[in-house]
Amino acid sequence: MTKRLTRKEQFDRSKINMHDLRQVRCWTHALGVSREQLRKAVEKVGDSAVTVRKELGIPEE
Repeated sequence: MTKRLTRKEQFDRSKINMHDLRQVRCWTHALGVSREQLRKAVEKVGDSAVTVRKELGIPEE
């Protein structure tokens, strides 16, 4: 059975924390990119989810 995250356990979706494996899995799945593609985008433009989406050519939700 999968555990649902409580509000306290949920992460800030405006930033991408490459040091948190759970977040990396969520972001790679949500954006449809590999871990390496995500890492390169974050290194290039920073950890803002908006700027990473733009860098990857993915429209905002």
